[in-house]
Amino acid sequence: MSTFLGGVPAGTATDRVETLTLVGVIARALEHNLGILTAEQGLGRAQGARWRALSEMLPDINGRISETRQQINLQAFGFSRFGSAFSDVPTIVGPFNVFDARIFVSQSVLDFGAINGARAEAHHLEAARYTYKGARDFVINVAGNLYVQALAAAARSEAALAQQQTAQTLYTQAVDLKQNGLVAGIDVLRAEVQLSTQVQRSTIASNDLEKARLQLARAIGLPLGQKFALDPTLPELPAADLSIEDAVNRAYAARPDYQAALERVRAAEAERQAVIGNAQPSLKVTADYGDIGLSPGDSRGTFSVGGAVTIPIFQGGRTRGRLLEADADLRNRRAEADDLKASIYYEVRTAFLDLDATSRQLALAGRARDLAAQQLTQARDRFAAGVASNIEVVQAQDAVAVASEQFIAARYGYDLAKGALIRGVGATEDALRQLLGGVR
Repeated sequence: MSTFLGGVPAGTATDRVETLTLVGVIARALEHNLGILTAEQGLGRAQGARWRALSEMLPDINGRISETRQQINLQAFGFSRFGSAFSDVPTIVGPFNVFDARIFVSQSVLDFGAINGARAEAHHLEAARYTYKGARDFVINVAGNLYVQALAAAARSEAALAQQQTAQTLYTQAVDLKQNGLVAGIDVLRAEVQLSTQVQRSTIASNDLEKARLQLARAIGLPLGQKFALDPTLPELPAADLSIEDAVNRAYAARPDYQAALERVRAAEAERQAVIGNAQPSLKVTADYGDIGLSPGDSRGTFSVGGAVTIPIFQGGRTRGRLLEADADLRNRRAEADDLKASIYYEVRTAFLDLDATSRQLALAGRARDLAAQQLTQARDRFAAGVASNIEVVQAQDAVAVASEQFIAARYGYDLAKGALIRGVGATEDALRQLLGGVR
């Protein structure tokens, strides 16, 4: 998760304030988020590993051109043992030249270990493709969440500032009423405490907003120090009109992270078969063809062809050890896939619960906020008329703060819940295409 919160800054900061929209933030995150870039490099490594595995089954062709000048001591090769038959042959032959231009070919005809090894790497490559697609889905979700959270932090900061201004007005009013002898000193103290509390809340909310903005800027790779503003308009996310059971089944079929886990299981199965294949006989053919002679002009064509069957007889327990390791890896991959399947089930059900709760909360939160504002107005009027202390005002002001927080949580929580459900069922990029107005 920490990888997806990072990004690679791109571009040069300007003095112009850049306005960011949700779709623009997602598009930039898909280009500069560190999680995307890391997954892309993982895909490249998987492609390289598959080519290495395929090379074990493809022909190995090499060419060589050499020319040497040498002098040979025939006695070192045992010719002195033949006595008088070689009495006229000099012991030292040469110096003479040897020219050789040759092509060497080797081909594995039957190697079960290499075949299953290539099959395993093909599954690893497919898993890397799914992982890359899953990283794109996750980055879309992360960028959207950070954007919505930044908007929520901005709303909380504005609400806290408004409450601070109200507290300042109430404090000034309490001081004026005390000077006119209409209220006791305790009301002034109470108003001052409430003002101090609201100042602290406003400071904390403002700090949280700036941190949320910094986190968003980092995740999408904005130039360092770039000034920006957020467009508060959120596009309407498409609703997932599915039952829980249909959503879960769709998630199993569409979630790239689950498909990647299944591919890793298949890769582990193929790796186990590769270990068994390495303990079976293998057939390999080698050949070479070229010209050899004292010089290029008088060289003659020669060739050789050979085949070899390798039969493993005793490997000191190496095969058994590798098989035990492969079995452990296979069990681990299956456990990971089963855990992810269960995680998807709970993730989808949780998203449905959050969506239902936030939709009902949103329906009530607006009304509660309006009622709290009316309560504060009436409490202020009663305090100004001298028929009540400012205890009612402080309580009403706290009620406004609670109602504002509930409204903000419901408003932006509903969008986050819809995004979580879209991510849960594996329809993230489909939703993005709809926001962009078509297939991209």
